[in-house]
Amino acid sequence: MSIGLTLLGLLEGGPGYGYDLKRAYDAHFGHAKPLAYGQVYSTLARLLRDGLVEVDGVESGDGPDRKRYSITESGRQRLEEWLSTPEKPVAELHNTLHTKLVLAARSGRNATAVLDRQRQAHLARMRELTRRKAEAEPGEQLVHDFALFHLDADLRWLELAVARLETPTQEDSR
Repeated sequence: MSIGLTLLGLLEGGPGYGYDLKRAYDAHFGHAKPLAYGQVYSTLARLLRDGLVEVDGVESGDGPDRKRYSITESGRQRLEEWLSTPEKPVAELHNTLHTKLVLAARSGRNATAVLDRQRQAHLARMRELTRRKAEAEPGEQLVHDFALFHLDADLRWLELAVARLETPTQEDSR
């Protein structure tokens, strides 16, 4: 996810300080990993340099001046372009699990056992996400649904892989 574009989206609702943007980001998107303050301010500096945000006001206090940022028209255009562009569907044809499976089968190890252990790990993660989803706000529930649907697709592949490994091929019967 592009943090800069996400901050633009948050600023579209109105001007904000870096601290407020970090809190909003963490509330909506930081479930697994909250955003670091340094990343917020370095991203805002890049957005400012690129003309996508502007300083809307400065507040002096005991510490450093607090800058309030707002999105510019160029920022709105960039955000609109990003939101209207579909993401590239990801269909990894090679991943670590596939590598483990091929190597286990090639070495004579029990490849089905590799798949069974992975299935158990997937099910445990799905139980955890389902529990967290029940306690979550509606927006966060969507994040959990997204992860659960992906894990469910992985489980279907795992079951197919087990079935294919357990069914001898014509080559095996020669």
